[in-house]
Amino acid sequence: MEPYSEQPLAAEPLTFPPPPAPPAANPLFFGRFGLRAGYGIAIWILGYIIFSAIGGLFAVGATGQAKQIMQARLQASASPGAPKPHIHIDFVPVLVTVQDGISFLGLFALAWFFSRGERRPLASYGIGRNRLADILPGAFWGLVMLSLVILVLHLGHFIVFDGQNLHGVAIYLYGIKWLLAFLCVGFSEEYSFRGYMQFTLMRGVWGWAERLSPGNPRAAAFWIAATLLSLLFACAHLGNGGENLFGLVQVFLAGMVFAYALWRTGSLWWGIGFHATWDWAQSYLFGVADSGNISIGRLFITHSQGKAILSGGADGPEGSIFASIALLLTLGAIHLASLGSQPAIEQQPEEANTAPTISPTY
Repeated sequence: MEPYSEQPLAAEPLTFPPPPAPPAANPLFFGRFGLRAGYGIAIWILGYIIFSAIGGLFAVGATGQAKQIMQARLQASASPGAPKPHIHIDFVPVLVTVQDGISFLGLFALAWFFSRGERRPLASYGIGRNRLADILPGAFWGLVMLSLVILVLHLGHFIVFDGQNLHGVAIYLYGIKWLLAFLCVGFSEEYSFRGYMQFTLMRGVWGWAERLSPGNPRAAAFWIAATLLSLLFACAHLGNGGENLFGLVQVFLAGMVFAYALWRTGSLWWGIGFHATWDWAQSYLFGVADSGNISIGRLFITHSQGKAILSGGADGPEGSIFASIALLLTLGAIHLASLGSQPAIEQQPEEANTAPTISPTY
């Protein structure tokens, strides 16, 4: 009899039930990039209207003019047949700072909400730590280009300096206040029209871009979106006092220039800097009209003369043909900026051989 030996039993392979199938995507709400762009843009525009209105209410309250405006409107409602009263709001630093500051903070919070819901980096919408230093060369060129326009207008006798308006400490106080105000404008307007909206509209028009430019749909999608948003940017200036048709064309051109800065550098920082000092130089440093607005606390008192196409008329230098030339020259200054990452968009499945993923390039 052979000795007993215990042989180990062969282990049976473990089996698991198949994983549940992923829920089918709802084509009404989701596309290849996730939530369809139209829904995000609609929510963003609604948020822009709400935050702008809230900012405007707080801004008027901060200037102490709310009571005066309410009284004028009550009088108008009490006399339906009477002419509609003209309600004038002083263009002061606190008005601009509060209105645009609240608008930007509200939209930044909304962008954060979208970034969490869509699982994207918040920096995808144009403001991150990368390229932060671009705000300084942008500010430099904004000041240089506007000063160049004013120099040409002054030499051509299209702008006349009537005298100095501020003296002593007031020069520095108003200079700082207006700089803070127009930094808020730069953040608010660039983020409103070239932040989340640019990123999302690129996704929305990607199908058109593939048909127009199969070899480079990213560039086509970017410039389709930039053109549409620059038109919207111009329309947003329709309510400015003294704005004229050519001034609106200039605003559209400025929007395209800012879009090129985004395309070239991959962030909004350059455009924010340029936007801030361009407006600061108009409203404070040279005391000219900014989209028809004359600021309280400007360094000089000026007036325009001659044909509006040359002087800008009531619109200010932005309504002058010389501002168009300066904006075209600005394209060269932007081109000199070091090339950064291109504006972010998800990879295509054929590019990555996987489901679309995020390419955080800002």
